[in-house]
Amino acid sequence: MNENVSVIFGLAGGLALFLYGMNSMSDALQKAAGERMKKILEFLTKNPIMGALAGALVTAVLQSSSATTVMVIGFVSAGLMKLPQAISVIFGANIGTTMTAQLIAFKISDYIYPIIFIGFMIYFISKKEKIKNIGMVIFSFGLLFEGIEIMGSVMKPLANSPIFIDMMGKVSEIPVLGVLLGLVMTLVVQSSSATIAVLQNFAAQAGPDGVTSVIGLAGAIPILLGDNIGTTITALLASIGQSKNAKRTAVAHSVFNITGSMVFIWIIPVLVKFVEFISPKGNEVDIISRQIANAHTTFNVVCTLIWLPLIPLMVKIVTWLVRGNDEKATVFWKPKYLDDKVISQPAAAIYLVANEVDHLSELAASMLGTMKDAITEKQDRLWQEKLDESFHAVKKLSDLLNNYITRLFSSGNLTEEQSEQAAVHLYVSNNIDRIADRCGEVSEICKQMNEEGKQMSEKALSDLRECIRISQSLFEGSMEAVREGNQDYAQEVIGVKDKLRKAQKKLKKDHLKRIKAKECDVSMTKEFSQILYNLDRIADGCIGIAEEAVS
Repeated sequence: MNENVSVIFGLAGGLALFLYGMNSMSDALQKAAGERMKKILEFLTKNPIMGALAGALVTAVLQSSSATTVMVIGFVSAGLMKLPQAISVIFGANIGTTMTAQLIAFKISDYIYPIIFIGFMIYFISKKEKIKNIGMVIFSFGLLFEGIEIMGSVMKPLANSPIFIDMMGKVSEIPVLGVLLGLVMTLVVQSSSATIAVLQNFAAQAGPDGVTSVIGLAGAIPILLGDNIGTTITALLASIGQSKNAKRTAVAHSVFNITGSMVFIWIIPVLVKFVEFISPKGNEVDIISRQIANAHTTFNVVCTLIWLPLIPLMVKIVTWLVRGNDEKATVFWKPKYLDDKVISQPAAAIYLVANEVDHLSELAASMLGTMKDAITEKQDRLWQEKLDESFHAVKKLSDLLNNYITRLFSSGNLTEEQSEQAAVHLYVSNNIDRIADRCGEVSEICKQMNEEGKQMSEKALSDLRECIRISQSLFEGSMEAVREGNQDYAQEVIGVKDKLRKAQKKLKKDHLKRIKAKECDVSMTKEFSQILYNLDRIADGCIGIAEEAVS
C-alpha cells in the first residue's frame, strides 16, 4: 500500500478507535455515576462558583465540553436555568474538558493490552450492573489509548518529511496559521479532545536531532487555541431553533474561547515559559505531551478565573450579540422541557422528563377544574370549549412525553435505576392520559345535554361539584406522593378513594330520592350516572399514580 495512503488510513482508524473508546467510556461513566450525576446537576442552580464546579465535574464524566454545553442549552431553553448560571457552567466545562488531555499525557503504552483485558473480563464476568459499567470504563479507557498508539505510530514517517517539517515551521512562525489549522481540524472531527490527542501524538514525534519535538510547544499552542475555538461550533449548532437565552449560552461559549485565544496568542512566549516551569523536566520529545495538556489546562483555568467575576459583562455582551426577546408560546400543549439533543445523556434527560411530567400534571389539574365548570355552570358552551381545549392539550403532551420516554429506553443508555425512574414517569403519564379520556367523555355528555336542552337541578350540580372537588384533591395528592416519593401521602390518597366511593353511592341514592320527590328530571338519570362513573374512573387513575409512590 502507498505510504501516504497507509498514513491516512492509520490516522482515520486510530481516530475512530479513540472516539469510540471515548464515547463508550463516557456512557459507562454516566451509568456508573448514576444518581451522583443527578446530584451534580442540582449544583447547576447554585452560585457561579458552584456552577463552574458542576460544569467541570459533569464534563469530566461526559468527556466533552460540547456535550455539557448542549445539555446546559437544553436546560436554559426549558427555563430550568438562568443565563448567568448557564454561563458559569460553561466556564467550568472548559476546565473539565482538559481532563482528557491530561489522561492522554500518561505514558501507559506497555499496559494498554492488560488494561483492555482486565476491563473486558470485569465486564464479561460480572453480573452486577455497576461492576459491569466499571469494567466497560476500564475497557474503553484501554481502547482510547490503543487508538492514540495507532495514530502515533503512523505519524512517525511525517516527522521525517521535509515538506511537513517546513509546514510546521511556518505554523510556529505565524501563530494565526496554527489557530486556523486547529480550528479546521476540530470543525471536521467535531471533538477538541480528539484533535488535541492528535496534536499531542504528533508533537511527541522527534525532529531530525531525535531529542526536540517536530513542532515544539510554541508551535503546538496556536493549534491548541484553534481547537478550543473549533469546539464551540457544536454548541452553536445545538442552539439553532432554541430560545434566545439558549442561543446566548452557546455564544457565551464561543466568546469565552475566542477572547481567550485572542489574548493568549500575543503572550505565547510567556505561556511557554510558565508551562515549562510547571511541567516535568527532560527531553522535549518525552515531555511535550504533558506540556500541551498543562497548556490546555492553564488556558482554560486562567480564562475561567478572569471571566467568573465578569459574568454580568458576559451577559451584556451575548445579549447585545443575540438581540430581542422570545415570542410567548401560544400552543400550551407543546413540551416545555424535553430536548431531543439531551436524550443521549440519561441523567439530564430524566431530569427534563420529571419536569415535563409536572407540566403535564398542571395541565391535567387545570382540565379537572375546567370540567367542574363545564358541568356545573349550567352547561355553558364557553366552558365546554375550554374543556375540549384542555383535553386535547393533555392528550397531545402525553403522547409526546410517552414517545420521548420510549426513545430514552430504546437508546440503551439507562441504568436499572434510571429505567425504573423512567418507567414511573411513563406510568404516571399513561394514567394522566386515561384521566383525560374520562374528562373527554364528560365533555361529550355535556355537549349532548346542551344540544337536547337538558339541565340538572341545583342540588344535583352541587353534589357533582363536591364529587369533582374530591377528585381534584385525589389528583393533587397522588402527584405530590410521586413527586416526593412519600408513601404516607399515597396512603392518604388511597383512603380518600374509599371516601369518594361512599359519597358516590350516597349521591346515587339521593338522586333517586329527588326523582321520587319530583325535584329532578328522571331523564337525567343516565347522564348523572355516566358522569359519576367517569369520576370514579378518574379516581382509579389517581390511585394508579399514587401506587407508584408505594411500590
